[in-house]
Amino acid sequence: MTVIKAIIALTFVAFPIFASATLNVQQQNAKERGIILFNQYKPAAPELRIAAEAGDREAQFFLAEEIRQENQYISDEAYKWYEAAAKQGDFYSMIRIGRSSSDLCVKMKNCPTGIKKPEEWLAEAQKIAKEKSNHGDAEALYIMYELTADRDWLKRSALAGDATAQYRMAIGDRQGEGLMLPWKRQESVEQWFLLSAKSGNPKAMMQLFGIYREKGELDQARYWVERAASIGYEAGLYNYGYFLAVDSEALGFKEDKVKGHALISLLKELGSGTTQADIEEILPQIEEKMTTSQIKEAEEYAAEWKSTHPPLSFYPEKLGF
Repeated sequence: MTVIKAIIALTFVAFPIFASATLNVQQQNAKERGIILFNQYKPAAPELRIAAEAGDREAQFFLAEEIRQENQYISDEAYKWYEAAAKQGDFYSMIRIGRSSSDLCVKMKNCPTGIKKPEEWLAEAQKIAKEKSNHGDAEALYIMYELTADRDWLKRSALAGDATAQYRMAIGDRQGEGLMLPWKRQESVEQWFLLSAKSGNPKAMMQLFGIYREKGELDQARYWVERAASIGYEAGLYNYGYFLAVDSEALGFKEDKVKGHALISLLKELGSGTTQADIEEILPQIEEKMTTSQIKEAEEYAAEWKSTHPPLSFYPEKLGF
């Protein structure tokens, strides 16, 4: 056996093979629309159900999450989809079932039961994650952290490039976790946020925005708030629009009421989030200083931005609420 064949053979021995469905175009489009709606905190079940019923494990997980969040506990239907995804090797579904002992269903005395006990699913997740983590899999390393709460796993995942792990390392360092000289702590916080932001985490981008703004490094503050906005992050879009249209001098932007109004107005379609009250208050104030033609131009700019940028999103973490 050649070296390459030996490696391939070992790979198949090391990791269980979980087959997830191959979706047709209609089902794949429905899945993508469903995840977009889920990340916007909008009803997503009808779209997700199309792909979930076709056997897609990621759609099954998100459908279960949608149902759980709507009911505020793991119902029979939510459990059905968690279990379907877990049987296909979905870590996040295994963990949700595994943590059901702290779910509201316990107090309600109606927790669903399935083919395995919660602790068995946690053990299964840990077994698979441990095998994959031995090969440097960043996600598996992060799952090991979720399962054990051992910060060493978190650091290993962060060093392997997981954006969520990098973000959590920064938060942990900021809160005083880990042994570190006090004057080195802030430096470490910034380094982890920077790595996470470069890996695409919009929450890390906004943390950097705040850090650099406070330090007076406005070129970096402008860069990261614009970057967060460009990938559709709700907080990034609001702040970028605000500092363009309302307080441009604070960040050294050239005032642009048209663009600022356009970006903030896009957020109205979300209909939820902490900035909605601010949006309703600030848009009329901006419009008072705009001409009718400028408002029309802003509407056109908003439509163009929407067609050329990723969908708006709150970017919730998979194992968040």
